[in-house]
Formats: sequence, structure tokens, C-alpha cells
Amino acid sequence: MEIPKSWAPMLVSAVRDAVRYNERLLTSETLRNRADYEEHLVQLTQFLEYVKDEYQTIEGDVGIPLKKLL
Repeated sequence: MEIPKSWAPMLVSAVRDAVRYNERLLTSETLRNRADYEEHLVQLTQFLEYVKDEYQTIEGDVGIPLKKLL
């Protein structure tokens, strides 16, 4: 699947925000099945690394440095 270049920065930001949210969620005392959330966070983190790698290949075309998005 090819993501339009205009959407690429939004995708990086959205996945980064999801990782941050889930990291904070793991500190919540109301979680019942923490293992499910931990596994989800691992997968999100791996997905973020993949998205960042893919973004770097089009960073010049997009015009927004990855460091600025993170």
C-alpha cells in the first residue's frame, strides 16, 4: 500500500501518539489485563520503527524532517 506523501507526516505523528498513549496507559492502576496492553505496545513500537524507516525514504519529497515530527 502506498501512502500519499501529504499524509505521511500525519501517519508518523499518529503512530507516535498511539505509542505515547499506550505507555501512559500501562501506568494506570485500573488496567485489568496488563499483558494484552503490553503486547499491543510492543507491536505499536515496532510499527512506529517501520513507519519511521519508510518515512525516511520520502523525507526529501515531503519536506518535513523526521526529527521535527518526533
